[in-house]
Amino acid sequence: MPIIYLSPSTQDWNPYVNGGTEEEWMNLLADKMVPMLDASGIRYARNTPDMTAASSIAASNAGNYDLHLALHSNAAAGAQAGKARGSIVFYYPGSADGKRAAELIADGLKTIYPDPNKVRTEATTTLGEVARVKAPAVLIELAFHDNVEDANWIKANLDAAAKVIVLALTEYFDIPFFETEHRRQGVVDVEWGSLNIRARPNTSAAIIAQAPDGAPITIINTAGGWHLVNYNGTIGYASSQYVTVV
Repeated sequence: MPIIYLSPSTQDWNPYVNGGTEEEWMNLLADKMVPMLDASGIRYARNTPDMTAASSIAASNAGNYDLHLALHSNAAAGAQAGKARGSIVFYYPGSADGKRAAELIADGLKTIYPDPNKVRTEATTTLGEVARVKAPAVLIELAFHDNVEDANWIKANLDAAAKVIVLALTEYFDIPFFETEHRRQGVVDVEWGSLNIRARPNTSAAIIAQAPDGAPITIINTAGGWHLVNYNGTIGYASSQYVTVV
């Protein structure tokens, strides 16, 4: 199953024009994402507010992540201060995976931002959380927190933004999207051998665990003939025809 490094902003010195800080509101966005990540089977590690961009990069590089996702909001300088609006999704030039993830996220944000023409992707070599991490990386500047309209939009749309971001991640990883968990208990029911737990919901996906007949298994969600399951701490997909719900 995919695993991401989730890195909401640690910039508590960046104030919102309508109250609060970038660190506060981006951590709230991450909080909104977590239940959907869990429901969709995307594992994650997350930085903490006492960390810095540098320590977040180091923590990401110390692991083996499929994507580094940084959550930020923006501010303009000079004559544009307080006037600029829009969402920018950054990726590293030359990273096909980073670009694809950025484009999927931007496409999702276009469905909720007031002016879709102001949502774009952009390649960058100057942002550390894009340029200095070993995993494919995306940094979202959700909107401009020094602009009243954008700051109000961020606060009013955390749920919607979290949903389109996680939905984009499931599209990127080619797995079903689930907004909430529907946990049930099941029992493996095979006539011979063991039940394959796979990394994706298809028979060609890698086998990440095997559960013997009669083994208890937790069903997290179900779609398209596959259960997203937790078997002894391993999260993956099992064919629903070989699991009996109890």
